[in-house]
Amino acid sequence: MTQEERRVYLIRAMLAELPQYRGIGIPTGEAGQGQLLRSLMNVRPPMPVSADFRRVQDAYLSEEIHRRGIVDGAGLSPTRADGRIFLWQGDITRLKVDAIVNAANSALLGCFQPCHSCIDNIIHTFAGVQLRLACNKLMQAQGHEEETGSAKITAGYNLPCKHVLHTVGPAVAGRLREQDCTLLARCYQSCLELAVQNGIQSVAFCCISTGVFRFPQDKAAEIAVQTVSRFLARDRSIRQVIFNVFTDRDRAIYQKLLENGI
Repeated sequence: MTQEERRVYLIRAMLAELPQYRGIGIPTGEAGQGQLLRSLMNVRPPMPVSADFRRVQDAYLSEEIHRRGIVDGAGLSPTRADGRIFLWQGDITRLKVDAIVNAANSALLGCFQPCHSCIDNIIHTFAGVQLRLACNKLMQAQGHEEETGSAKITAGYNLPCKHVLHTVGPAVAGRLREQDCTLLARCYQSCLELAVQNGIQSVAFCCISTGVFRFPQDKAAEIAVQTVSRFLARDRSIRQVIFNVFTDRDRAIYQKLLENGI
């Protein structure tokens, strides 16, 4: 099958299983089809998926991910501060590492808003529908929402990474509180502890809570660097921690902190 044939197959399959969207027409162009496919994947609840659907979806995502370009974490250069700490600017879903960190919400099922720009949405989009199913299984077994500062691990499925570490950061309402800072530090700590427990040696952190959760970028970066540095100082099992940034401002903040050796 061509990529277009795969897209159309997947769109039709999801329209058939989601009756509220069956009246939607399938666009003729690649961009429109891609947007519709992503939207349907975003809103699709954690329902069982057929082997044929998964096979076509996996082939489609594999080609899309390779077309976007995979970045091998092993080829990055470390910072001056620590030979195990790295800084990289770009889309975290392109990184080939043992694990990437997802800034999740308390439901832990991914973002249901079609084509939203949050990292939770992007990670679930390129991992495939299996990720939401895996997260749902974890949450059903747990029986309650994920607590802020804790972390869960799943496979990476179609992503270049082997695993995804899901953590719920604090949402800041009004002035930043000491409790918010403590919870954010706990996110990094929980992810690193979970990584060690699962034999993970390379981890890429996103800028947890600095998006829609409104944690101030400067303070968040300071907490991230301090928490990771302290952990690495007493644990040698993790060989690489990548601070993944997307904006120029975040890159400048992290560069300054790492160069000063905070």
